[in-house]
Amino acid sequence: MFEKLTPLAESEKSLVKAEISALKNRLSSQQQQVKQAKLPVVVLIEGWGASGKGSLIGDLILNMDPRSFTVFSINPPTDDEARRPFLWRYFQKIPEAGQFVFFDSGWYGETIQNVMTDGLDGKDYRRRVESINAFERQLTDGGYLVVKFFLHIPKKIQDERFEKLLSSENTEWRVSKADKRENKHYKEYAVAWDQLLDKTDTPAAPWHIIDGSERTKRLQVYRVLTDAIAAALEGNRPAYDAPHAEFPLLSMPKLAQVPLDQKVEETEYRIQLKEAQNRLKDLHNRIYRKKIPVILVYEGWDAAGKGGNIKRVAAALDPRGYEVVPIAAPDKHEISRQYLWRFWNHIPKTGHITIFDRSWYGRVMVERIEGFCTEDDWKRAYREMNEFEKELSDWGAVILKFWIHIDKDTQLARFNDRQNTPEKQWKITDEDWRNREKWDQYEIAVDEMLQKTSTEYAPWHIIESTDKKYARLKVLNILIDALEDALKK
Repeated sequence: MFEKLTPLAESEKSLVKAEISALKNRLSSQQQQVKQAKLPVVVLIEGWGASGKGSLIGDLILNMDPRSFTVFSINPPTDDEARRPFLWRYFQKIPEAGQFVFFDSGWYGETIQNVMTDGLDGKDYRRRVESINAFERQLTDGGYLVVKFFLHIPKKIQDERFEKLLSSENTEWRVSKADKRENKHYKEYAVAWDQLLDKTDTPAAPWHIIDGSERTKRLQVYRVLTDAIAAALEGNRPAYDAPHAEFPLLSMPKLAQVPLDQKVEETEYRIQLKEAQNRLKDLHNRIYRKKIPVILVYEGWDAAGKGGNIKRVAAALDPRGYEVVPIAAPDKHEISRQYLWRFWNHIPKTGHITIFDRSWYGRVMVERIEGFCTEDDWKRAYREMNEFEKELSDWGAVILKFWIHIDKDTQLARFNDRQNTPEKQWKITDEDWRNREKWDQYEIAVDEMLQKTSTEYAPWHIIESTDKKYARLKVLNILIDALEDALKK
């Protein structure tokens, strides 16, 4: 990849100052256009220590409106961040529509440190590359502009700059232990960087290798960035048909094929419920000790019994170690970002449990049917959600997804009961009745969802809930079995 570096011609160098001034004005003007067009922009600056990443970002933002950009300087992960999936802290920082985010190093710098100091290699390295490419593709498919720069300097230049920084007590702090290690093993780092840049140079998010030893680096960066913004504002984005990963899908029945006559007697239910909750309580302690994260997803028909089911699971858990996340329509901050952002924000720490009461699958159900996203959006989402869950599974999470299932007659009876019982009327809304009218459309969408997103690492379980007691026991037993299996690994 480093061969992509193309220094400016001598004839261009004489015009640097004047052109930078013009390009600064262009970037300032584009910032307003970006805001009006609701274009989210991610600018990533990677490079060698002492290549000038920080000063470059400082220059880029100098004439920009500070209300429309954020700068993140990425350091080694904190203890809390280290207990989350690799992409968690980066997904959290993606900008809203119309905003810029500048990263002073990021997911690449962290990966290189993992390779050089933690032994990230082989299968784990390939997974990391796949994660990065999927992350950037999901952003660009979702309308983001991602511009990546690598500031390259030869070892001799780095030696000179480090020597100068270390010569003063006022600047020596800027040379970290990681910088010194990088300098000492420059050749090995160069090989690692070259391989990583090559594997992540895609048409949608290409690398721009900049000569960090030249005073002209600012001019080259301004040119690339302003041209990329102009192209994005005009809708000129490179077509990128990324290779499709193969997901290990499980065979799922259609909803209409699932019998709904299962029942359990009240006395037996109470006995089994107490036993299952006691087992789950013990398992929660054990997964906390072994730091196994757990993610439960509840979807289902209105009035199917999701809330009561979740309540019986939560009753067995230590309240300090779980969170129930009810998902409603996205607010203005959520809707202005890539749709998975709000779900990434609730991914648990290792050893903790998150229960999603509705989830990212709204993309291929309510958003699909109500026209809240385009057809391309929801068709693309099957792959994105499988990638999301694979990222979590590879991190070590136990992922279980439950479709709480009833038939139309049962739903109608429960709707009428809610409507006619004063203390239950808050549970029924006009939207519930409107959704019921589209039952057949939703059933088609749910069948497709189950077929395309039930994977070996994140399976769907259809939970027969005509008898809510039966449904609660079935979920508890599935969860217990999954946790026991995870503890054996």
